[in-house]
Amino acid sequence: MIQKETKFKDRIQLPFYFDVKKMIAEIEDLNLADFIYYNVLPLRSPAHIVDPTIPFPPPAEDYADGTWTEWLDTDSLKKSPYLTSVIDFFREKTTVTLVRLLRLEAGSIVKEHTDPTLGIEIEKSVIRLTIPILTNNDVIFYLNGTPVPMKTGECWYLRLTDPHKINNKGTSERINLTIDMIPNEWVRSELKKANL
Repeated sequence: MIQKETKFKDRIQLPFYFDVKKMIAEIEDLNLADFIYYNVLPLRSPAHIVDPTIPFPPPAEDYADGTWTEWLDTDSLKKSPYLTSVIDFFREKTTVTLVRLLRLEAGSIVKEHTDPTLGIEIEKSVIRLTIPILTNNDVIFYLNGTPVPMKTGECWYLRLTDPHKINNKGTSERINLTIDMIPNEWVRSELKKANL
């Protein structure tokens, strides 16, 4: 069911900025392995994946909003105090579910696609905030066919229920931090203020 009260833009830059040098230093300390094309490093995941002694959660009618499971920080996040502080900034205000570092190899693309549950207009869902950490001038994130001018350290809401794709035509990898969260009143208020 679609909520009608506010018409949000498909991209909203929030007034939050994070220390890129500290994030890069912690990522380097994690000694990330070489990869081909696309790599995902979970920082916060379903509890039974982080700790295999925890039983798999029972089936749910709806998996979209993240309430179907408990969520735990991974060992990689526990080793990263500044990245933890970034996530804490949001989880002090709302429920944070999935958190990941998304790496895209130089010269690679992510084909156009949609994520059906990642939009503020979708009832009972999460939204995803994106914080670019490492990029280059030839990384272009397209949303609804037009580039989103994200810079490192910035924090963006993107309506990922709409078509989006990524081109990394540069010579270095791109790394984004993505934070999924339940859009409570604080989240909606921040988006409304930044939506102008």
